[in-house]
Amino acid sequence: MSANKKTSSAIASNAAKTLKKPDASKIQKELAASALAQSSTNKQTGKKIETIASKALKSSKYSQETKSLAGSVLSQSNSKN
Repeated sequence: MSANKKTSSAIASNAAKTLKKPDASKIQKELAASALAQSSTNKQTGKKIETIASKALKSSKYSQETKSLAGSVLSQSNSKN
């Protein structure tokens, strides 16, 4: 029923760079790890990370980089909410 959704190579590259940044926030690293995990597997976004990503997209305090990762993570979700 669901298509195999995978993170694009551009987002995966960005996610890998984010994970290596010592100044990346905890949320950036969580989103990056999720996006990277979905780049080479059939893993889908879990409910906890969906909530984090959704809040990041709705908030004005997060950077464009964080929002890009959040959008990618949410696009991997099978949730219909």
